[in-house]
This record gives sequence, structure tokens and C-alpha cells, in this order.
Amino acid sequence: MRAPAFWDHRGAASTLLAPLASIYGWAAAARMRQAGATAGVPVICIGNLTLGGAGKTPAALAIGRLLAGRGERPYFLTRGYGGRTAGPVVVDAARHSALEVGDEPLLLARVAPTVVARARRAGAALAARRGASVIVMDDGFQNPSIEKDLSILVVDGRRGIGNGRVFPAGPLRAPLEVQLQRAHALIVVGEIGAAAPVISKSEALQMPVFTGRIEPDRQTLARLARERVLAFAGIADPQKFFAMLAGAGVSVAAARAFADHHRYGKCDAARLVAEADRNGLLLVTTEKDRVRIAGAPALEPLAKRAQAVPVRLVLDREAELEGLVISATGAQPAGAAAVRSTTRAGIIDA
Repeated sequence: MRAPAFWDHRGAASTLLAPLASIYGWAAAARMRQAGATAGVPVICIGNLTLGGAGKTPAALAIGRLLAGRGERPYFLTRGYGGRTAGPVVVDAARHSALEVGDEPLLLARVAPTVVARARRAGAALAARRGASVIVMDDGFQNPSIEKDLSILVVDGRRGIGNGRVFPAGPLRAPLEVQLQRAHALIVVGEIGAAAPVISKSEALQMPVFTGRIEPDRQTLARLARERVLAFAGIADPQKFFAMLAGAGVSVAAARAFADHHRYGKCDAARLVAEADRNGLLLVTTEKDRVRIAGAPALEPLAKRAQAVPVRLVLDREAELEGLVISATGAQPAGAAAVRSTTRAGIIDA
């Protein structure tokens, strides 16, 4: 979905929806207070305070890489938003498409084994049986079914929490205080900007606050340096992708935005290819969009032409965040051999 404009301010529309937001917020808070089942292995959850993108998946990937570098056997666990598979199933990039499992799981599976499961408890059980030494949840912070050892919230510094109201009056998934009280750390992606109030509340709770930025792959940027591009994206905030390219010196001659998790059709592909040909532009998109258009015969002309721009979350004070992860999971210090038994009792499939 595309966020409505009134989520950024407390206007008439937001006020009109405030009673519904109170009911939704009360229900979300009550649900979050429920006790979860133990997964049998440590669980790290990377979540969003709000609906829409904030850099959650890049943060999950960064944590997964960190754990793998410590000799752990991380498994990602995700609902697979946008896919039709209920799971639980281990993602196989050779046979699964974004239509089946969603776009984010295909990106996660490039770094570590990834389980898609709408019932997260069943997904965690599958990961534990397959030998996971730690589970990294991409989303699911507000879902109480699994007990988390470490919960890290990610917020977009530019967008913050919008008008600070709960859905549908605003973008918050649950009341802000309820969410912060159940988190262990906050990552602010990009310039602090609108995230300042959240940072203040987090620091008042003595929660560590980290900052970071999404950086595009330098080799890809070098290849694009002499090109004029048509950038397209179907993510939560396409403008952020376009601004990132322009800020990196890429000549963005045209930009086409689609809804988050947009399922491209034959007409979309034809229009984008025709516009690129007409104006002599190189087609450029996000990694999420690229996996969504791959493998579909009707989209092959676009898939052949579109170049993805890989990105990574670069964290400030990374060593301190690493310390939190090690403390929560018992991961081995850097350079140590991999070796933790997973003999704790596992959860029952549900």
C-alpha cells in the first residue's frame, strides 16, 4: 500500500480516524503483551515501528552477515509478504519465485537459509530442526507467538513516525510507548530529521540508539556513472531510491514509482522498455524489484534490460551493536570457531 498523505500530519482526516486508531492500538498493545513460545535457539527480531519501509531488510541482512562471520548458523524467518506460499518452507532460489515466496525472502536467502511461514512458530520450529543456531526474524516484532531474545527496531530518519498516531489514523503499528518498552535497540537509517522524537523517547528508556545509512554498491555506481538512466521502483518509498541514485552522482533522466511490492505486468514491462528505448536510457531498479520481475516469461524483455543496484546498511558504532548481538545470542567472538550446540528444547509446531 502507499501511505496516505495525512499520515504525515494531524489534519482532519487523521482526527476523524482517531477513534478507530484507539481501538486498533488497544488491540495491538494487548496482543503484544501475550507471552510467546521459546524457539529453542536464540531469536533476534528486526522490526518496524510503522507500516512501510524503513530499512528493515537491509538491517536483517547486516545482522545475518555478522552472525555468519562469527561461525553461527543463522536462519532468517519471514512471513513472505507478497507471496502466496503459507509455508513453512525453506526458500530455494532455484525453484521459488517472488510470486510464490515474496521478494524479500529471495534476497535474504542469498545470505543465509530462509524460512517463509505465515505461522511464525511453525517456521521457527522448522529452522531449529534444520540446524539453525540463531533465528533472525525479518519483521514480526508485533507478533507475540515467539519469544525474542533481542528486538531491534528500525526507523527511517527522514520519515520518522509521521503524525505519531496508530493505524488507520497514522502509520504506527501499535502505540509508540508500548513498542519501545518491548525493544532493546533502535536503528535510525539516514539523517535523523523526523526521527528525533523517537530517539529522545528511546534514550529516556536507556535504549541504545544506533545510526546508519543505506549505501549503494560502488562498482555498480561506477558502471552507471556515464549513463543516463530510467529508474523505477515498487517499494515503500520509491523516492528514497531515486534520491539515493541522484545523490551518488547517477544521472536520473526519468523516474517511475509503483506501489510497494508491485506485481509487474506485461503492460508495465512494455511501457518501461519503450520509454527507455525512446529516450536512450538505461533501466535501473532495486534488488527487490529485480527479483520480482525475474523468471516471468511476460516480463523477460524488462528482466533482460533492468539492472539492479545492490545496497547495504552501513552502521555507525557497529562494534557496540555487535556486542549486543553476542550478548543476546552467545555468538562466538570474531575469529573463534563455530560451535554452539542447539540442544535447548525446541518449540512445538503450530
